[in-house]
Amino acid sequence: MTESTATLPGRDVSRETAEKLRRFEALIRKWNPVINLVSRTTIEDLRTRHFLDSTQIFDLAPAGAKHWVDLGSGGGFPGLIVAILAADERPDLSVTLIESDQRKAAFLTTAARELGISPRVITERIETVAPIGADVLSARALAPLDTLLSFAERHLAPGGTAIFPKGANHQAELEQALEHWRFSYQKVPSKTDAAGVILIIGGISRV
Repeated sequence: MTESTATLPGRDVSRETAEKLRRFEALIRKWNPVINLVSRTTIEDLRTRHFLDSTQIFDLAPAGAKHWVDLGSGGGFPGLIVAILAADERPDLSVTLIESDQRKAAFLTTAARELGISPRVITERIETVAPIGADVLSARALAPLDTLLSFAERHLAPGGTAIFPKGANHQAELEQALEHWRFSYQKVPSKTDAAGVILIIGGISRV
């Protein structure tokens, strides 16, 4: 049986997943006053601004992916949402979260344990982590596309896919990145930002 859209607007999830999402929401509200996981202006709209926004990234991943790496996971978006959904919908998908802030990494580790999911949490800077060979690489509100592509070059497996949500300035970021990189890309309209897109990127190489 699926849960109502009250849990994730416009998307059905299992009862078990819906319960994990509710518990994750409670954890964010508990920890946020201490370590600022999400901005105060968006915490009252967590399910759309953060949960659904992360879910649309998960839903764009290639079907055969086995290892997902989320860069700069922060409060768990999209990384912990990916891990929550994958536990039920794609149990063969392993998830790694990279977060250099020790307090946020502690939150990610605690939340994963309390939610009964098992992503790997790496508390290091992205550029110092040994190359991982991810099938899917994601990053949300982390850095300009040009910088993200340098991270993708390091951590993405050959033939892997990068999925990066971008806002209204996405075209300018694409043009800047194309000065230094060759890559294929697809734009998917964002479900949570009328001016935003999700960039699905592959074939990354330096110019």
